Amino acid sequence: MAPRKTKFDDGECYHIYNRGVDKRVIFLDDDDHRRFLQSMTEFNVVEPIGSIYEKTIADKTGLVGRHASNKAKEAKLVDFIAYCLNPNHYHFILEQKIEDGIEKFMHRLGTGYSKYFNHKYKRSGALFQNRFQSIHVDSNEYLLHLSVYVNLNDRLHPDFGRAASKIKKVWSSWEEYRCQNDINFCRQNIILDQFKNQKEYAEFAEKTLPEILERKGLDKELATSLID
Repeated sequence: MAPRKTKFDDGECYHIYNRGVDKRVIFLDDDDHRRFLQSMTEFNVVEPIGSIYEKTIADKTGLVGRHASNKAKEAKLVDFIAYCLNPNHYHFILEQKIEDGIEKFMHRLGTGYSKYFNHKYKRSGALFQNRFQSIHVDSNEYLLHLSVYVNLNDRLHPDFGRAASKIKKVWSSWEEYRCQNDINFCRQNIILDQFKNQKEYAEFAEKTLPEILERKGLDKELATSLID
């Protein structure tokens, strides 16, 4: 396997993305999204948890109560800055927290979800197209505009809503950024601290999105990251 072009450094942000093999749909219903989001949390720890299914059974029987109670204190591999899960692909903005954190996290996520998906839908073989793709976010301007691209990525693919009729909602971090709520999955402050409030960021995002739609990216790197 050829070495990865992107070098991952601690404290740096990266645009991470991938799609289903042969552009196939990888989220067929809302339960698939929920499982993927659970995986985004459960696999983002320094100490591997093994199987989510086995851990869920153990939690229910009280066998890992101490582990569960200390979960908030566990060291993370990455911080999520933003995400969007579209029916046949996903986008993340991740900040690496420890050495090889992104590689370890993405390997666990891809392997774990593929096992779940193949078991549920009685299929075999690769689910994702090769290894995940990555681009270093090398400036604050790029980070701000990329956050819009990721948070509102579902709007770049309007036909997906009709193609995946069993999916009832948008699965992205947009609501975390747009309004006050109890959702705190992403580390939003790296973006929101640059605005007066969430309303100002939302206005910035809505104003910036048409530029992205028109130009299909704000520079060559962003353009090459488009999945469709």
